[in-house]
Amino acid sequence: MPDRSTQHPQAIGGEARPRVSLRNALISALALCALVAGPAAAQRADSARSAAARDTVFESDAIIVTATRTPRPVFVTPAPVAVIGAESMRRTQPNTITEALRGVPGVDVTGVGVQQPRPVIRGQRGQRILLLQDGTRLNNARRQQDFGEVPALVDVAAIERIEVVRGPASVLYGSDAIGGVINIITRRPAQEGVHGLIGYRFGQEESQHRGNASVLGRIGRVDFDVLASLRKAGDYRAPAGRFGDIELGEDALVQGTGVDDGSVAARLGISIADGHTVSLRAERYQADGAGFGFVDPAAYAPTQPRIDIRYPEQRFWKTTLAWSAVQLGTPLADRVDVTGWLQDNERSLTFDLFQSFGPQAPPGAGVTVGTHNFTDLRTWGGRLEAKKLVGSSLVVTYGGDAFRDRSVNTDSSLTVVTGFGPPTRRVSTTSLVPDATYRSAGVFVQSELALGERATLVAGGRAQTVRASAEPGSGMDVEAKLASSLVGAVNALYRISDHITLTGSVGRAFRAPNLIEWFFEGPTPEGNGYQIRSPDLVPEKALSLDAGIRYRDGTIAFEAFAFRNRVTDGIRISPTGTRIGGLAAYQNVNVDALIFRGIELATEIHVAPGVTVDGAYTRLSSEDALDPSNPIGDSFSSRLHANARYDAAGAWWLEYGVRHNGERRDVALTENPVGDVLPAFTTHAIRGGATLFRRGATTQRVTFGIENLTNRLYAEASNVSFFRPEPRRRLTIGLEASF
Repeated sequence: MPDRSTQHPQAIGGEARPRVSLRNALISALALCALVAGPAAAQRADSARSAAARDTVFESDAIIVTATRTPRPVFVTPAPVAVIGAESMRRTQPNTITEALRGVPGVDVTGVGVQQPRPVIRGQRGQRILLLQDGTRLNNARRQQDFGEVPALVDVAAIERIEVVRGPASVLYGSDAIGGVINIITRRPAQEGVHGLIGYRFGQEESQHRGNASVLGRIGRVDFDVLASLRKAGDYRAPAGRFGDIELGEDALVQGTGVDDGSVAARLGISIADGHTVSLRAERYQADGAGFGFVDPAAYAPTQPRIDIRYPEQRFWKTTLAWSAVQLGTPLADRVDVTGWLQDNERSLTFDLFQSFGPQAPPGAGVTVGTHNFTDLRTWGGRLEAKKLVGSSLVVTYGGDAFRDRSVNTDSSLTVVTGFGPPTRRVSTTSLVPDATYRSAGVFVQSELALGERATLVAGGRAQTVRASAEPGSGMDVEAKLASSLVGAVNALYRISDHITLTGSVGRAFRAPNLIEWFFEGPTPEGNGYQIRSPDLVPEKALSLDAGIRYRDGTIAFEAFAFRNRVTDGIRISPTGTRIGGLAAYQNVNVDALIFRGIELATEIHVAPGVTVDGAYTRLSSEDALDPSNPIGDSFSSRLHANARYDAAGAWWLEYGVRHNGERRDVALTENPVGDVLPAFTTHAIRGGATLFRRGATTQRVTFGIENLTNRLYAEASNVSFFRPEPRRRLTIGLEASF
């Protein structure tokens, strides 16, 4: 069978699509940066950056738009939210946005390496988290339920801020927003003139080298930005030590954690008339050699299978066209925003497994399974949103959105049994998921009512339908699936004083089954089971309750939230008790009720001039309401995160950070040799930076970080059952020049 992973430049259906070299595109973009940027722009650059790039994780003055679609400070937002500013990312030098979110209450990380980590919010991950870029979806219907799209599609150098909504948000954004929403907001030129930035990041442990350059400008009615980046990183090592019942006698290579990737993006905006703007953004990201990550079990559990999951290639293109009209003053709307996007996401995956027949069998005897999948997923989508001020106290936001995913894929597998005579081989080229389309359309309305000067009530609802169907000629006789959902939410905020606000919310959310869950039929990639198609799945539903308090004065910001999220018809893989082709059979089923509870605390204290202490604490529990003995947790049980920082008026800064994860027992670890409990661990870090000099139009800065200071062996909770530890003690250095 032809290897589609090497043929993806040819469009499906025979249309030729020329391969564009990303390296050449990056070189062209860098050259454009050098030609456009001038020395006179630098003085404007620093003032714009200092105004817009504050560390705003808990700052009450940070502005957020994702939670209600109306710009408002965090302090008076009737939902649990957090904002990560560009200054925070400059200090921590994250590889992806997921690393930048480690200090946010309620947020966890799944996955390892410089490219693969994904966020977990309140115990929900994968397709239960909606990932947005400037308000448009990055989720797609071909990803696994528990392993969503990689946030690395958006370059960290392009980000102005990250807005995190913890808890359901389906009224405004539709399917997938059961656990929360992460909106990655890219930069816009803040003022007249042209400025730019060149950056370099070195990662000692993974031999990482990353360079990026960008130019932003605003000239009259036109604004633009151009960005390019390249990164090369190898596999890292985990330190020797003990974690639960696992013991590594020496530093171990965590294979599949490196990547060669890069991105290029350009945006052009034009004010075509007073109050009317249009913008066009085009971007491309490519990654080669990424992997799921694994430690050879020979180092800690020789009887365990050796599983190597790789993503040899990923190619992502996206084009977004937007029109915004403000101050319309018409009977139906005062503001209208229309956005349309086209994207193409090509990805190849390889899965290699070796399971030994044990010490009693001949040396080298065992079964080897190798599978390969190539998927080309093309998406178009659109969103129309309008706002109308009714009277002096009511704002109505309404509109509709739609998207269409078209998935074309191939699968092949080779199974080889060795050790008992000549090797036996079994080859399959049957597609496990048909070529299919996935369509979604929804309408929504939300009202925001000011009840006097101190109270705000936000209420809304959404109706949405989803349809999945196999493409004609796909070779699979599967019935088209149709699902619909009606959800609503009410959020309230009351200002007790200028320093204290109370918030409360109750809301419904949903997630429709995706193509994998509805249509997958065949042996699982691990080779240890057979998954049966699940045509009877219905959408997951969630009912969430939140209550919170915020306090702020001139030196202290504090917030506390308690939540309960009940997910009904939750989709989980379950054994059927039968066997197909000698393999145990499994099927996705709707579980009646999964309950997630927790508390989230966060604070920031300005102790003295230049001295800041911040921290966050989360307590999280989960259970199967029908069978409390059935463990479902795969996140931490408790987490404490704290930092102490001194900033010498921007000349230099130094920070010490500590994080403690508590142990967890209510988690299914299958046969993982870590033991029956997810062990607790504590990590330490030191970070710092300085302005090297300012000379004329140029400012240069340096940052550094030493993570895992005590060189401890540990793994994040969701990375334990498939043991993938974090790196050993490591140094990162970042250099940045603005001009």
